[in-house]
Amino acid sequence: MPTNLDLAELRRDYRQRKLLESDLLPDPLEQFRVWLAEAVEHDLLEPNAMTLATVDAGGQPWSRTVLLKACDERGFVFFTNYESAKARHLARESRCALTFWWAAHERQVNVTGHVEKVPRAETEAYFAQRPEGSRIGAWASRQSEVIAGRGVLETAFAEVSERLGGNPPAPEHWGGYVVRAETVEFWQGQASRLHDRLRYSRTDGGWRVERLSP
Repeated sequence: MPTNLDLAELRRDYRQRKLLESDLLPDPLEQFRVWLAEAVEHDLLEPNAMTLATVDAGGQPWSRTVLLKACDERGFVFFTNYESAKARHLARESRCALTFWWAAHERQVNVTGHVEKVPRAETEAYFAQRPEGSRIGAWASRQSEVIAGRGVLETAFAEVSERLGGNPPAPEHWGGYVVRAETVEFWQGQASRLHDRLRYSRTDGGWRVERLSP
């Protein structure tokens, strides 16, 4: 491992493309789907990965990476354990933030909004599509709780596999959230750090678009 790494010297000038107001679609969710489709088309690593930021009862922000599993007229959908730390945060404070970062395209999308649980039927339909191991893991993992070692998790996985077989149903403590956006910012890297930042904000009549200084 290098010991003389100078982080101050790590930099890259972004020059791929510009983002103008005339480039945007009227609806930010439609615009997001365009950028996401381009990321998928170019086979970027985990194009649906997003950072989810929440706040705990003491006001401490937390962030972690989760996977987007749907994006429709409602907003951005992800699934998790409803007994996890993030779920406890969201039960107390439904407001949250998302960030998508596609480095190869020099783009990011930043979202603020609030969450609502998706209908149970939607959770069950998605859960049934997951690989067998992921379904068993959802039962075996007591997400965010302290455990004595990896053996505890592996033992629980084996027990659930034996008890429920290869096609377990969705646990009651597991399900989806939809993030209903209040703002959606599209960020396109530019030379000399003069990045393009265009932000949609929800209004009573639709969406307002404003350019932000980088």
